[in-house]
Amino acid sequence: MARKDQVEREQRGLTHSRVIFAHHLILHGYGHWLPNDSRGSGSTEVREEKLVALGDVHHGRRRVQPSRETLKGFYRKAEPLLEHAPIWFDDAKRQALGGAFGETIRQERYTVWVCVILRNHAHFCIRRHRDNATIMWRRLAEESSRVLRLFAGVGAGHPVWSKRPYKVFLYDRGDVARVIDYIENNPVKEGLSKQEWLFVTRLGL
Repeated sequence: MARKDQVEREQRGLTHSRVIFAHHLILHGYGHWLPNDSRGSGSTEVREEKLVALGDVHHGRRRVQPSRETLKGFYRKAEPLLEHAPIWFDDAKRQALGGAFGETIRQERYTVWVCVILRNHAHFCIRRHRDNATIMWRRLAEESSRVLRLFAGVGAGHPVWSKRPYKVFLYDRGDVARVIDYIENNPVKEGLSKQEWLFVTRLGL
């Protein structure tokens, strides 16, 4: 019953008696951020037995982050245990994902204030909508997965994205400004060019 009440409150734009203004949604590529990732994760348990030996779950991002070599070592052990090979998004795949996201956003009439598509995940700052954050995440994931499965080497059965939605509630324009700034700086960190998508609506802050 508590879970049902929480969903109903979220659909009305409420959490903890506060009005939701927007959402920070992240779609993580399949196999790129596991529940027991050494960086920490949003998970509280490992559901697949074969992944348990990789390490304990740390809920939330670790205050002290592992080195690049430690992280690479973790995924060298993890990838052979996965049912599908993780996908890296090159320029062509990022363009295809952008097209799919744009189509979903137009059809559902979402308002997106910023979006970046990186090498293995995508960020959105998206205005509150009649669809709650989880539904919006799923809508974006479904169409983009269908499009990416058309690429050689991906295949019809590939999940493309991780199963668990990642969402953060934003309650005011200050929250939104901070998240937009964070998202817009992500491509630079990965050595990618600045991204501009036609489906993005610039928010005056």
